[in-house]
Amino acid sequence: MFRSASVQILKQFVRHGTTDSSFILERSINKVQLLGRVGQDPVMRQVEGRNPVTIFSMATNEMWRSGGEGVGTGTDTGDVSQKTTWHRISVFKPGLRDVAYQYVKKGTRVLVEGKLDYGEYVDKNNVRRQATTIIADNIVFLSDNVRDRP
Repeated sequence: MFRSASVQILKQFVRHGTTDSSFILERSINKVQLLGRVGQDPVMRQVEGRNPVTIFSMATNEMWRSGGEGVGTGTDTGDVSQKTTWHRISVFKPGLRDVAYQYVKKGTRVLVEGKLDYGEYVDKNNVRRQATTIIADNIVFLSDNVRDRP
């Protein structure tokens, strides 16, 4: 059995190094889950010849306690620090794109599942810039509106 597994691994390794079209492609994962609040009402954009896209921003917060005695004992006395990270969410999926445009509102708490996408664009001053975007595959609404905040 060990020899059989070794042979299979060797065959996959050899296939990977060849130009033969019969090799098996390696799988990979590009998955993101974000839980946070929407920063602005969505906008829908469409470039000629392309499908429309709904775009909105989303904030996630990270909190930690720094310094102080008793760290990890339940009697933490350190200062609480917080970092907010802003994310650009793009929704291309036809049904989800329309639902997001209609129901996502500033302050709404949502869970966004999707993938990371890196790209470049040229701004209005003709400066080349890089952008990171989350391409949403699913959006779960966790509150109806801003009044649902704790």
